[in-house]
Amino acid sequence: MTIAAPRSTRTKPALIEAFTVPKGFGDQTLRDPRPDAIELLGGIPDPSVLPADALAEATRRVLSVPGLPSLQYSRTAGISPLREWIAEREGVPVERIIVTNGGFHGLSLAIQVVLERGDLVAVDNPIFPLFLRGLELADGRALPIPVGPHGIDLDALERTLEDGARPAALYTVPDFHNPTQGSLSAADRHRLVALAEAYDFVVFADNPYRELWYGDAPEPVDAFNLSEHVVHVNTFTKTLGPGLRLGWIVVPERFSADVVALRSRQDSHSSTFVQAVIGELVTSDAGLFDRTLDRARALYRTRAETLANALEASAPGAFEVTVPGGGLFLWPKLTDDSLDADALAAAASREGVEYQRGSFFPSGPGTDADRHLRLAYGHVDAAKLQEAAVRLARAVASLS
Repeated sequence: MTIAAPRSTRTKPALIEAFTVPKGFGDQTLRDPRPDAIELLGGIPDPSVLPADALAEATRRVLSVPGLPSLQYSRTAGISPLREWIAEREGVPVERIIVTNGGFHGLSLAIQVVLERGDLVAVDNPIFPLFLRGLELADGRALPIPVGPHGIDLDALERTLEDGARPAALYTVPDFHNPTQGSLSAADRHRLVALAEAYDFVVFADNPYRELWYGDAPEPVDAFNLSEHVVHVNTFTKTLGPGLRLGWIVVPERFSADVVALRSRQDSHSSTFVQAVIGELVTSDAGLFDRTLDRARALYRTRAETLANALEASAPGAFEVTVPGGGLFLWPKLTDDSLDADALAAAASREGVEYQRGSFFPSGPGTDADRHLRLAYGHVDAAKLQEAAVRLARAVASLS
């Protein structure tokens, strides 16, 4: 790897593509689904693996504390013991942990603190599209970088940097990428950080699926958490429930005071009550969080394999399917280049299957995302996954 000297000014190379947010973003679907539709749309955790009883018991204990501190104002950065528990799990000083209202809130804080208006930001291509909405907060310009089966393409990134691009930040999902499901190797994590430090940009490492691995655990996050050039974003959305609206960011020391100051001028702090309940949940029983994750990992792995096998059995050869190492999505690719992906989505909808088309995710040209389907299986039981595969096969057959 060749690393050039740090940037002195931010340039605006002609190769930059303007970003656009896909039409209908935020909607589950642009069509009216059938009443019996099977929706494979969002990364939704299954209720059976959420610790409802333990949450209820933790809530009871929190509300029994004299003076009800959980119903009062609290610290902007977060409260004890939750913040200390997160810091220990991340392996960083507690001063670097800021509790947020979910993962996207953490990203928006990072965008507002790190970026100046009009800054260039390197982004995944294809990408989780909501980040592009967040980038609008800073009137940012997106520089698409290809994502492959092993995460963001660092060779392409380095060539772009050597050609003169000077992004202020880079956004990527390093573990079980949404939508492609790839994960960065240990070597590539260190290489990405080295490039960030050499070219003086900040990595926004968005990691909501990190804990949902199926076989081997993902590579350590030390490369991210030990760098002053990485904001590491995580959330309880996929593990304890999206309705909690609770997450956190690991911020470099140089940004922590600015993030707290910004937050104090916005919503002051995340819900004291929710923080107290989750803090009680994860600290009163030291193993509960990991036992919850173990159940979720086993269930989601089974569902991923069920859906992949059902697609092959129902529509042999129609899709290239790889069972991911974690996360909540399949990313099958159509093998027949003559098959119209938009027509397939419409035919699938008529058959009663709703999913996100791959054309929803590009941040620029040069990706084959439009030949893919993103199929979410987290909250869909095995019988419905098998039926969804049968319906998709009928949709494919109707267009062949």
